[in-house]
Order: sequence, then structure tokens, then C-alpha cells
Amino acid sequence: MSNLAFLSLIFTIFISTSNAISQCNGPCKTWDDCDGQLICINGKCNDDPNVGTKICKSSPPSVPSPTPTNTCRPSGTINCNGIHPIYRCSPPVTSSTPAQLTFNDFSEGGDGGGPSSCDGKYHNNDERIVALSTGWFAGRSRCGKMIRIRANNGKTVTAKVVDECDSTMGCDAEHAFQSPCKNNIVDGSIAVWRALGLDTDIGIVPVTWSMV
Repeated sequence: MSNLAFLSLIFTIFISTSNAISQCNGPCKTWDDCDGQLICINGKCNDDPNVGTKICKSSPPSVPSPTPTNTCRPSGTINCNGIHPIYRCSPPVTSSTPAQLTFNDFSEGGDGGGPSSCDGKYHNNDERIVALSTGWFAGRSRCGKMIRIRANNGKTVTAKVVDECDSTMGCDAEHAFQSPCKNNIVDGSIAVWRALGLDTDIGIVPVTWSMV
């Protein structure tokens, strides 16, 4: 190939490349660089807001950032008022952790069974206190910590962690002969329920919670 032919080929490639039409989010310098009704905005081809096209809006959405996954699985079963799974873990704690709110009597002789795990004491139910499922209780590491609970009615309350809602054992005096807790329980005093504007007769309601 002669030098003249080679230069002619390079020039042709350059011209075809420079005249290439960009699609959604493709690079551009002028409106002429963009396909169809797209216009050049900040160096990228996009919909014309004055026309109201939604060509790029229909493009596949970007992949969201990964979120914590729930890999918690039962570690066995127990025959206690029927066959129940037992858990040594709970779903990941986030800024809005889904949970089930249940009612617990933390006073002596109440349905909470023995004294609270954190301090070995019984508590007045006028206190805003909770017990957490075994995984969330995390080996007493959350004892005395405050959590914020949000009900579906929009009301929130802060409460102190004082006990474990045991997800591994049950059906003995220490657990008031009740079945093991599920692994997503926030077991609240009546003061917690009242602060959220909830009726304890409901028995169990969905909430979200987070550390304060």
C-alpha cells in the first residue's frame, strides 16, 4: 500500500469516527453528536427536558449497592409446645431493621420468666425496656444499649436492652415454659407499647428498629 493510500484510509477512519452518533449517556461535544432527539448535556447524550422524551429513562437501571443479606438459618429444632426451630443468629442489624414487636412482663412473677439477663434483676413495666432475640442480643454485648423502635403508625420510641428473648431454649421455668423466641423479636414492656400507641391485645406487630 502506498503512503498516499495509507493516509487516505486513516483520514476515512478519522472522519467516520468523528461523525459517530452517540446513544444514551454516550460522549458528545455538540447536539449533532447525539442520536435522534437526544441532546448533549454535560458531555453526555441525554433526553431533552424541553421536549419531554424518555428515551434514556427506559434504559436498564444501574445495579444498586449491595445490601446486607440474611444468611441466618435454624441451627436445629426443639420439641416445646410443638416442634420449633432454634436460632443462634438473627437478621443483619441496619438503620431500619425489620422485626416483630411482642409484649413482655419484666416484673417478678410475670410472663418473662426469670430475672433479666443483663443485670439479674426484675424490672418495673413502666420502664421503656426490651429483650432482643439471641442473635441481636449478641452475648450481652447490647446490654444497657438504647435502641429506637418505629411502628407502622409513624410513632417512635427509644428503649433500653435489658434481656434476651432466647431463640435457643424454652419450656422451662427460666423461660416461663414458653416456646423459644423467633430470631427477629423485640420483646417490649407495656411502656414501650403505650409510647407507640399500640394495644397489647394485638399480641405481635411489625416494627423496625435501629441502634441509637
